[in-house]
Amino acid sequence: MVIADEGSNPFELGVATELFGLRRPELDRAWYDFTVCAPRPGVRMHGGMFTLTGTAGLEAADDADTVIVPNRPDPETEPAPAVLEAVRRAAGRGARLVSFCTGAFTLAAAGVLDGRPAATHWRWAALFAARHPAVLLRPDVLFVDDGDVLTAAGSAAALDLGLHLIRRDHGAEVANSVSRRLVFAAHRDGGQRQFVERPLPAVPDTSLAPVLAWAQRNLNRSLTVADLAARAGISQATLHRHFQAELGTTPLAWLTAERVALACRIIERGELRLDAVARASGLGTASNLRVQMRRTTGLTPSAYRRRFGPVGGTTAGATPGTPPPAP
Repeated sequence: MVIADEGSNPFELGVATELFGLRRPELDRAWYDFTVCAPRPGVRMHGGMFTLTGTAGLEAADDADTVIVPNRPDPETEPAPAVLEAVRRAAGRGARLVSFCTGAFTLAAAGVLDGRPAATHWRWAALFAARHPAVLLRPDVLFVDDGDVLTAAGSAAALDLGLHLIRRDHGAEVANSVSRRLVFAAHRDGGQRQFVERPLPAVPDTSLAPVLAWAQRNLNRSLTVADLAARAGISQATLHRHFQAELGTTPLAWLTAERVALACRIIERGELRLDAVARASGLGTASNLRVQMRRTTGLTPSAYRRRFGPVGGTTAGATPGTPPPAP
């Protein structure tokens, strides 16, 4: 369920529709039951170029397991009281709440972010912190997953968070399939920086793309940061600077995240032996696999297999044939 309000950004509404609303017969599984609701018929989208008709009323949000709240094109303007009340009702019954970009202002105004971490667009971070000091704002990250409340920093980060939700609900293989259809990066960790200032690259191109592609093809090897630096033909210190400038993370953190993502896909494909998963993903031992998977996904390998493995075809802890939570 996504709530559209007066002045909502049509791009972010389109992101939610693309990710959760389109049918995906190629996945051969139950998908989301997607609905758009609004406080009144014919709300105007941002820029006033068109209105949105055919929406359900806000009462439809009372039955949704996941509610995506509207962003605010003018964050200094309070959201509609009816929208805030719908968000509070959703929070009260334990629905999963999601915001894109300045939608964090809507969640904060509804009082559901107090004492919790959240992300919003870097341009409005100072205003957000001043207006909502009780919220633990993380101004530099792409998105924050705080369990039942998830917030994305901007319009493009909405895609990252949406794919993260699909990964949580359906596993890494399905999220990768959806990202391929979108021609979008399969996985950008929420902790990456949302905005990186850097000058135009000099010639020749010194981007990390070649070494990243090489590392992804060789994750089963015992690659080290020194190996990445040698492949790139630069020092380890320079490699660290490149990673911080281009990805907002460290080489070791990126390498570990890629290995965990690969391990998840191997488990989803049916590999039962944890030592084999650890070797194939470059994590080395079953013990390290358990530690890294729990740190990254919140699940042990066995719990991950129960949720996303091929046996029974379950999704997000649901019984076979049960659709996932409906946005």
